[in-house]
Amino acid sequence: MAGRDRRRAAGALESEIMAVLHRAGEPLSTAQVQERLEADLAYTTVVTILTRLTSKGLLARAKAGRAFAYEPVSDEPGLAARRMHEVMRGRSDRDAVLARFVGALSDRDESLLRELLGERAHRPGEDG
Repeated sequence: MAGRDRRRAAGALESEIMAVLHRAGEPLSTAQVQERLEADLAYTTVVTILTRLTSKGLLARAKAGRAFAYEPVSDEPGLAARRMHEVMRGRSDRDAVLARFVGALSDRDESLLRELLGERAHRPGEDG
């Protein structure tokens, strides 16, 4: 199968579109997103994905003439952090999830995490 007929993994198109918007560094219309994608997607498919990403709170949209222009609400590290928070939200086994996450960190990442937590604990006006 070629082009449009091939199925993509769940979220792959969303990731591609987010990457296009991050690289752009400015709001893009649906047509601009469509022409910058490597995949050959129908305009309506791009509209659907942009709408879905907006409803998830990942994109902001503003009227631009008769269309909308879309831009990410956060940079890529911010979006990754948001996904991590979403995984944790509402989990009854948060302690176990965090313990496994920390246990799987490299020594370098663990050291960085300790440093960041130490800085957070020493910020004025915050409970540590």
